[in-house]
Formats: sequence, structure tokens, C-alpha cells
Amino acid sequence: MDKGTVQDLKFYSEALQEELQLYIYVPANYSPLYKYNILIASDGKDYFQIGGITKLADELIDDYEIENLIIAFVPYKDIKDRRHKYIPSGEQHEAYLRFLAHELVPYLDAEYATYQMGMSRGVIGDSMAATASLMAALKYPSIFGKVILQSPYVDEDVLTAVENFKDPGSISIYHIVGKEEDKVVTMDKTIKDFLTPNRQLHNLMLNKGFSTFYEEFDGNHTWKYWKPDLRRALIENFN
Repeated sequence: MDKGTVQDLKFYSEALQEELQLYIYVPANYSPLYKYNILIASDGKDYFQIGGITKLADELIDDYEIENLIIAFVPYKDIKDRRHKYIPSGEQHEAYLRFLAHELVPYLDAEYATYQMGMSRGVIGDSMAATASLMAALKYPSIFGKVILQSPYVDEDVLTAVENFKDPGSISIYHIVGKEEDKVVTMDKTIKDFLTPNRQLHNLMLNKGFSTFYEEFDGNHTWKYWKPDLRRALIENFN
């Protein structure tokens, strides 16, 4: 099996007014003669290092289980940076969403042979990174048509955004959460119930008419469960 390449680059964001470290996975079969889907991962270093998603993509593309796929990884700098950018009340949240939609996507479309359609672009995240991914698609549904949510952080701002969303048919949702996530120890050492708000989110999406895949797995808020789920998540969204 041929391995794709991972490009390491510095990217200056006008929206965020800062330089970001990005990683771009390009599959071994890349050719400008073909078109490629895009997946953008917030918590990018985690998906790259812990999730092992590039190795998985190599395998699934090689076995024709998913279509051609380029993955862009956007790491966070620290816990504070993550909170500021990923959750709706964060002071850089809107700027981060603008960066994803109006800077990173145009860059990827210019550099690579992409389909340049909403349903050919996905966003993925775990926990707060999942929140950012969902909010990006709700704000820019014509740009991001697929959302992969692994145990998202859900608060009233998220539920309100979903409730107010006018075009649920424009995006598809893949959504998992653990049955043991009723007492999650967060990065700032507080204990939060993730399970109940995720169930609220799912029920709201059903009532609104979203196209959604939902599952509650036997486990908690860790990569032990998110990593093995990635195979199905990629196949469900990019087969």
C-alpha cells in the first residue's frame, strides 16, 4: 500500500491575525487530473497523531472504500486557544469560522484539484473541536456539507444555532457520543454532562429534518473510542 504525503506549512490568517501551523494530507494517488474531496480537522494534531487518520485514509483509498480525499489538520496552540476558537462564546470563534470557510477552503481549492462543492467538503472534530465543526457548517452550509461530530461539547448557544438554522437539508450530520459521558472531566478539571445535551442536540436535529447518523457507544470521552470510530465515519461520509 502506497502512503500519502503530509505537508507541513505555516499559514497566516487575516481573520485571526496570526500564523497557524497546518498539516495537509495528500493521498498517494493524487493527480491534478482527478478531483478530490476535502476533510478539515480541528484538533488537527490529535487526529493526525492520536487518531492515525492518515494511515486509515491510505488504507481506505487503496481499497476503494472511500473516494479520493485530502485532509487538512488545524492544531490548537493550548487549552486557552482551543476554548477561544472552538466554542460559540469564545472571543475568536467567529474569526476561526471565517478562517476555515474564507481562507483555508480557498487555499485548498487553489492548491489542489478539488470538487469545490459543499457536499464534497467535510469538517470533523472531537469534543470542542466538534462544536467548531458543527458551527462552521451551520454558518457556511454552502461551503461545508458534511459534519462528523465525535462527542461534541453542546451548550445553549449550539442548540440555539441549530434551532435557528433554516436549511437542514443542505448538510449531513454524523454524530456519536458515549453512554458514559454523563460525567466528563474536562481539560480545565471541571466535571460536565456531555451525554444529556448530545441527546437534546440529536432530538432537535431529528425534529428539524437534518440527515443524521447517530449512535451512543459503550464508552467515555476519550480517543480510545473515537479512534476506532473513524473508519466508519470516513466510509459513511466519503464512500
